[in-house]
Formats: sequence, C-alpha cells, structure tokens
Amino acid sequence: MHSARPIAPVIPVNQRNIAFRPIGLDAARIVDGPWAQWQHDNRNVTMAHSFEWLERDGTIDNLRRLDPQAGDDRPRRGLWFTDSDLYKALEAVAWDSALEQSNERDALIADLAGIIGRAQQPDGYVNSFVQAGLDVRWDNLVKSHELYCMGHLIQAGIADRRATGRSELFTIAIKAADVIVEDFGGLRRDDTDGHEEIEMALVELYRETGERKYLEMAEQFVDVRGHGVLDASLHFDSAYYQDAIPVRDETTVTGHAVRAIYLLAGVVDLYLETGEKALLDAALEQWSSMTATKTYLTGAVGSRFAGEAFGDSYELPPDLAYGETCATIGNMMLSWRLLLATGQSRFADAFERGLYNLFAASTSIERTAFFYNNPAQRRAPYPAAPTDTRPLRADAPGTRPTWFECACCPPNIMRTIATLPAYLASNDDSGVQLHQFVAADLVFELGAGAVSLSVQTEYPLDGRVAITVTEAPDNPFTLSVRRPDWADALGVAINGGSVDVDATDAGYVPITRTWEAGDVLVIDIPMHPRLTVAHPAVDAVRGTVAIERGPVVYAFESVDQADDVDLNRVELLAERPLAERLGDVEGQETVLITAAGYLRDDTSWTGTGWHSRADAPPVDGRPVELVAIPYSLWANRGPSVMRIFVPEHR
Repeated sequence: MHSARPIAPVIPVNQRNIAFRPIGLDAARIVDGPWAQWQHDNRNVTMAHSFEWLERDGTIDNLRRLDPQAGDDRPRRGLWFTDSDLYKALEAVAWDSALEQSNERDALIADLAGIIGRAQQPDGYVNSFVQAGLDVRWDNLVKSHELYCMGHLIQAGIADRRATGRSELFTIAIKAADVIVEDFGGLRRDDTDGHEEIEMALVELYRETGERKYLEMAEQFVDVRGHGVLDASLHFDSAYYQDAIPVRDETTVTGHAVRAIYLLAGVVDLYLETGEKALLDAALEQWSSMTATKTYLTGAVGSRFAGEAFGDSYELPPDLAYGETCATIGNMMLSWRLLLATGQSRFADAFERGLYNLFAASTSIERTAFFYNNPAQRRAPYPAAPTDTRPLRADAPGTRPTWFECACCPPNIMRTIATLPAYLASNDDSGVQLHQFVAADLVFELGAGAVSLSVQTEYPLDGRVAITVTEAPDNPFTLSVRRPDWADALGVAINGGSVDVDATDAGYVPITRTWEAGDVLVIDIPMHPRLTVAHPAVDAVRGTVAIERGPVVYAFESVDQADDVDLNRVELLAERPLAERLGDVEGQETVLITAAGYLRDDTSWTGTGWHSRADAPPVDGRPVELVAIPYSLWANRGPSVMRIFVPEHR
C-alpha cells in the first residue's frame, strides 16, 4: 500500500484550493503499451546515454573541479547554465527509483550528491560558472540563470527524498534554498532571475518541509517581476523576461516561451497554497490566450526562432515553427497544475495533445536522439544530424541529434517520462478521476475506503478503455472518466450492460455506485480520421487541412509517398473518405491513414513567383494517393520532406 503522501512532483498541502488530489508513483504503475516501453528505455537506454554526454561535455567535471581537495585547474566547459542539465537528469533518476529500485542508480545519485556537496560553498551557494570566476554572484541575474540552476537542484533533492527517503541531495538543496532566502528574502534584493523556475521549486520545498519562508520567497519572486527589475537593455527587452507587466495584470503569454510558462506554473503553485484568486485568474487568462491563439496543432508553443519566443496572436507558421520541446513540457506541467486547481478536463486535453504529439516526436524511436525545436513542416530533406558532435540548438536537422550544446531538453524528457504515471489519475472526496488512457494499475485511498483499478487499453490504436475494479470499499464512490474534447461520442458499459450517462460541464463522465471487485467499466471512444482546419486568422495555413485521429496529429512524410510525389505540390481532395490500416514505422505499430490527393503541375509558373489574378496561368495536375503517419514518428527513417497541413483542392 502506498504512503500517506504521494510520491509525486506536485503535492499541494492546502486542500482548500484544489479540485483534485494527485496520486503518486507509489500508487500508479504503467504496465503495458508504448509508454511502458518508453519508461523501460528511459531507464535502460536514455539515462546511460545522457550521463555519458554529461561526462563528455564536462558538465559533471565543472562541479568536480570545485572540490577544494581536488586541485583541478582544468578550465570550465560549456554554457553558463549547464549545472541545470545535470540536476534535471538527477531528478529523472530519482523519480525512476520510485518505479524500479536499482543499486547502480542509487550509487550514481550518491556519487553525484557528493560531487555537488563538495562544490557547494559553506553558505549554500553553488554555481559552477560563477565559482569558476566567470561571473559575480547575483550580479548578472538577467542572464546568469543562477536561481534557475539552483531551482532545478532543489527539485532534484525533493525528488530523491520523496522517491527514496535519502537525505544527502535534499540537504544540499536546503542549503541552496537557505542562501537564496538569506540574500533575497524580505526584499533584501528586489530583483529575480532572468529565467523562471525557482518559483516552482521553492513552493514545492515549502510543501516538503512546511517552512513558510520558502513559500514567501517564491511569492516575492513573483511579486517583483513585471516592474522592470531586470536590466534587459543588452538582450531583447523586459517583455522577453516577463518583466514588463506584473503577472496579475498580464493577459497573454509573451517573450521566451519556456520562461513564460514556467512562471505561470509557479503562479498556480502559489495560488494552490495561498488561495489568492488573482493569481489563478491571471494564469487562466494567459493559458486560455495561449491555447486559443499561440498554440500549434501538435501542442507546440513558441513560434519564433528569435529568442525561442511567443509571436503575436495567430502567428503560427508551420515551416518556421520553433516549438521547443521544453516549452511543451512546461505547458504540460502548467496544465496539470491548472487541472488540480479547477477540475476542468480542458487541461487534461492540453496535456494529452502535447504528450501524444510534440513530446512524443521529440525523441527518436531508439530513445538516444532528440529534437530541441520541432518543425511542423519541412520543405526539403535537411542533412542528417551529426552523431559524434552536437549542435547548439537552432534549426532542427533532418534527423534528431544525439545531444546538444544547450542540453536542456533531453533531461527534461527523461524526468517527464519518469513521472508520467503521476499524471494519469487523481481523486477527491467523492471518488477518482481518470485523465489519461494508459494501461496501468492505480491505487487510491478514499474516505470511503481503498480503491484499486486496473486499466487495460491499446489507446490510441483504438478507443476502448476497460477499467476493472480490483478492490472496492463497501460504500459508493464516483468513478469519473475524461471525455476528450475531440470525441464526438462516448460509449459506456458496466459489466457488459450499456449505461446512458452524460459528461459534466467540467468534461468528465461520472458514474456513482457501490462498486465491487470484478466490476468492469468499459469506455468506448470512436476513433476515426478527421480533417482539422486552423482558425481563419492563422494566415500561414488558411485554406489547408490537417488529419487527426483520436489525440494523434498526422503528418505526410516523403518516405511514405510514391517516388514522383512532391509533398510541396500536393493538395487534399477533402470530400473523399480517409482510410486507415494497421502498419508500422521502424517496428512501431501504428495506424496509417491514406487520403486522396492531387499533385499540382506548377510548370506553367516557371520563371515567376507572382502573376496578376486576371491572367494567372492555369495549373494542371493528377490524382495521387497520399499516406500519413503520426507526426510523432517522423524523421526516424532519414532526412525527409514533411508537412501536417495540406491545401484543400478546389
């Protein structure tokens, strides 16, 4: 049986402000399917790959050299914020320890905790860039990432303590947090970090320790931002750092995408503990604006290469999309917090869109290569990524690189996969809620008694979700299942008998009864291909259509088309039916979709890029068959042309 407090990354302690209570890695196990395989590969492939690169790039050596006894005079290597890459990787290993114990991983954490502890200064400060003499403590916060790095250290310490009960890394994290409070608390300094993250970390540390000083420190960091406290004169502007408008007054997301979303996640964390409604209202307004006007179909956010930033409303060009992996992970983290705060399924829908599309596309099938930014269209087959060196980040090559000089995304992917079970379900005083459809075993402690569920599904290959009650109390409770926003119908049956039940305004199908062990609730969500169009203000894709099936966005990749089909010249015959069949991509079982297309012959336009409308030359063409695969699987078979949105043939 699981412990009283869940082993989870987000555990609100003020129960008055939450709609749903999270469960943890001690109460949720993914037991089958592609996510179980990814967790296995994350543990056995990606982690070893990542720590090999962290050693190779000097990320760990940067801290080793700070040991007063080491006598290491080698120069520091890498970007100024590489400490955070190690801390996120450590957090991933710690969370994974709650899923499967490993003496080897325990020894890794102990060794790295020792390295960090010996590098840490007596007052708790630790930053390998500053301590190498390359900057001055707290002197360049607009750029230095000092609080950002220490925030990730705090989260790693919390993860290790929750997952394993160990104290070494957590003690280091406490010392780091205490020097922050000592130097900044009580407005001894009225500025903050140029890259948000510390806010989430400090709130979670308050939750773990009960020490209110950490909550107050997080609140101060939120309150001072937006008043021009950072000198942005040499790099973008105040809006880029969310420092132009106070968070309670802001109405949309602006600037660097990851920064903006991490800030909002911290804001919701603060609301959950303080109950200040203005914080929740601001986060809801900004999230809603982002979702409606600044989010790609794949769940990507941040359309501009310049500054990895949000563009204007509806500025969503597919071929120029930046779509940083960390930004979508951040939106999943934010959406989860908003789900706990409100109980509204739209936040679980957003989590699902990001999870099955951009996040799933971020990593190669082998789990050893990654996209930092994620294009939504590729007009030409870019050269394959290097395998022995690493790019900075910039434009995604034709295949996924094995690492990056700016290596924030791979460790972020690792910790997301390690904690995925914690995002599947929740509970409240009335019962349990199922948010994501993954084959898993779930355990809950309700007021009515203990509840255990076994979820069997092949989702998203099909939409059948069977939930078997394996343990139930004598008293009734409510089992609620999310109705996805894309679903046009939902079948419900209990023990083979159909049940007529509607979804609530919050988007959940609730069934209240005295459940018995052996009861089987089956949710049947019809899965069929559908055509999707973008908001008419998204000029870049007006007049085009995309294909979705269930939660999955599809893409056309040149690898799957006939040799003479140029995806840059195809149009879709939208009135023709879409057909689906089971297939595979590099051994990954999936549903392939075929569509009737039209291949334009643009040769009459040779030599000119524009023409008067009145005498524009006619365009001929011929019918072709097009094959679409899940966007998540593209770029696994070499460089290719790819597109999601295709012009509708008229």
